[in-house]
Formats: sequence, C-alpha cells, structure tokens
Amino acid sequence: MSELSGERLAELRQAFASIDVSGDGFISQEEFLKHFPGLPAEALGSLEQTADADGDGRISFEEFVRLLG
Repeated sequence: MSELSGERLAELRQAFASIDVSGDGFISQEEFLKHFPGLPAEALGSLEQTADADGDGRISFEEFVRLLG
C-alpha cells in the first residue's frame, strides 16, 4: 500500500467504507450484492477468488487495495 498516493488511498478508503455498510472492516458477500445488485454469482465467485487472499470469505481493506490499488 505504500506505493499509493495519499489521494488514491483516501479514494479507496471512501469506496471501501461505502460498501462495508456494517462498518466491521470487511466486505462480505451480502454487502457486495447489496452494493452491486446485478452482479452475477459467477462474477462474485471470481472476485472472491481473486481478492480474498486469506480465504476467510470476506474482503479486508488490505485485500481491497491489492485488488483495486
């Protein structure tokens, strides 16, 4: 994350917070589906496989940054 500018990191934090409606610091499948209601199940599965580095079924801010940063 250190390679990102402060502005980009702030944008990513804002985007993450808008999806993480529970405020627990993780994006769950349910939160993704609420934020992107038309997202096909295959796309969600592919996203999780790519982004969920630790395999816990949710995406942390660090994983989110790795994916979109």
